[in-house]
Amino acid sequence: MPADHAADPAPPAAWDPRSPAVLADQVAAYDEMRGRCPVAHDETGTWTLFRHADVLRTALDHETFSNAVSSHVQVPNGMDPPEHTAFRAIVDRYYTPEVVAPFEPACRAIAARLVAGLPRGARAAVMTELAEPFALQVQSAFLGWPRRLEEPLRAWTARNRAATLARDPVATAAVADEFDGYITQLLDERRTLGDDAPDDLTTRLLHETVHGRPLTDAELVSILRNWTVGELGTIAASVGIVVHLLATRPDVQEALRRYPMTITEATDEMLRIEPPFVASRRVVARPTTLAGRRLAPGDRLTALWASANRDEDVFGDPDEFRLGRPAPDNLLYGAGIHVCPGAPLARLELRVLVEELLAATSRIEPWPDEPPTRAAYPAGGFTDLSVRLTAPAPTPGTVPAPAHRGAEHD
Repeated sequence: MPADHAADPAPPAAWDPRSPAVLADQVAAYDEMRGRCPVAHDETGTWTLFRHADVLRTALDHETFSNAVSSHVQVPNGMDPPEHTAFRAIVDRYYTPEVVAPFEPACRAIAARLVAGLPRGARAAVMTELAEPFALQVQSAFLGWPRRLEEPLRAWTARNRAATLARDPVATAAVADEFDGYITQLLDERRTLGDDAPDDLTTRLLHETVHGRPLTDAELVSILRNWTVGELGTIAASVGIVVHLLATRPDVQEALRRYPMTITEATDEMLRIEPPFVASRRVVARPTTLAGRRLAPGDRLTALWASANRDEDVFGDPDEFRLGRPAPDNLLYGAGIHVCPGAPLARLELRVLVEELLAATSRIEPWPDEPPTRAAYPAGGFTDLSVRLTAPAPTPGTVPAPAHRGAEHD
């Protein structure tokens, strides 16, 4: 536990994470608050934590800072031990090297197809032409979902984002019910097929048990919702951030072209600088103090990972791209018992995509006079991003590929 100053030394600063000033540049706003008031209070009564030490403490001390923040079933991220332990053991089995590594050829085929479909020398819309379809297609392929679900899920993702940004509880509940309907129908189809059901991760999940009983439909849907909703948004945001950094930092781009074995470490560092995942919630379970503030059971916290990963006390200049940092300092995938189970899959997906993008281009640069549009809280990254890709020079004796080719289908 970090040493606190005397409890409650001054009134807490007011804080609105959705104010226009903050949304204009979330990262800059977090940097400013971290130095001025590392624990702030918003109009909902929630405490927001900005410092690396405080955010890390909430992640590691699950007995004081509970993840049971919702009245809805959230498996396993909304649970505490001992309930969390049994369900997390199930989830972890789906992200072992034995499960993730064989997925690389399918992931690479998707990445190569999407990269080949991007224009060369013209405006490439990164989010709509690469990041979002990549996230949707790799997640569907990993779970074994039929191609017919991709378009409904794409449209659903847009509605879910709009409802979240509008803070509309009615719309949010409606889109949640819509997603649950897709998944329930898919599970019913698998059950009806019985032994003829596809041998994939979704079918395998149907046969899991906990405490000697089968998983309920609510638990199954919650697991698949957590995997899908989190994966689609975070991977799409991550792709946009990585492509933007490659385009705006040609020294980093050139280094990765020369030393592709560093891509995974490099993408972790890129996503530390510009976070794809902004925050998570906690509720205080027992009296404590944090950064000099007395907290009582029931107090609600927002752990701002996007700020913690840029803390000058840990990283120095937060915008400096530097390999070789101590890996545990980077909280990109969280820490403690709730560390992201899908980190191995996410790292594989990002590595493969960057490999394919660099192999298919000689240069990636920003599209002139068109700055990117940043995402709004609680999302990170960009909603609109344009770049120009330059094709590699053809090898002597070969026929150059077309400048632009439409995406192929299986």
